[in-house]
Amino acid sequence: MTAAIVLAAGRSQRMGTNKLLLPFAGSSVLARVVDACRGAPADPVMVVGRPPIAPLREALGNRPVTWVENPDPGADMLASLRCGLRALPATVENLIVTPGDLPSLEPALLRRMLEDFRVGRAGILVPVHGGRRGHPVILAARYREELLRAYDGMGLRGLLHAHAAEITEWGTDDPAVLEDLDTPADYALARGRWRG
Repeated sequence: MTAAIVLAAGRSQRMGTNKLLLPFAGSSVLARVVDACRGAPADPVMVVGRPPIAPLREALGNRPVTWVENPDPGADMLASLRCGLRALPATVENLIVTPGDLPSLEPALLRRMLEDFRVGRAGILVPVHGGRRGHPVILAARYREELLRAYDGMGLRGLLHAHAAEITEWGTDDPAVLEDLDTPADYALARGRWRG
């Protein structure tokens, strides 16, 4: 069983508005990421948001997701990841961890990542484009307790550093894995690439 945790609790300070609600390819940034995870397929898809969650719910319409609230929006990304990990069903074997601002992510890419993860021997799969590591990251569920108790101040990077020998670097020519919508310029660039 593969689950996904979509990290959607950021404050979007540099964007000036909630970037996850911005329109993208006939949908919204967040809805595109959720649809990619559902198409992987991942079940459940857990969306970790901050109060108020109502605008995010509206952006996703009736998509079947599990909502998890991070009550401390000022905390780092690890805090949001831990909120999702605590809510995970015990039956989960593999986990997709992704920021909510990767709207160019396609289900087909996630499916290929999952297929290679399952046939490989590594516990962690990280996509790489142009020599740079990106997102989403796929993990074996066995790292759950470790993430819940360790790596304060380091987040997921701490886990990757501690288990470097257990990582598969998954090369791809798809730049979507490096997407990072922090500013209006980032958003404009992503939309331009998509139209192109």
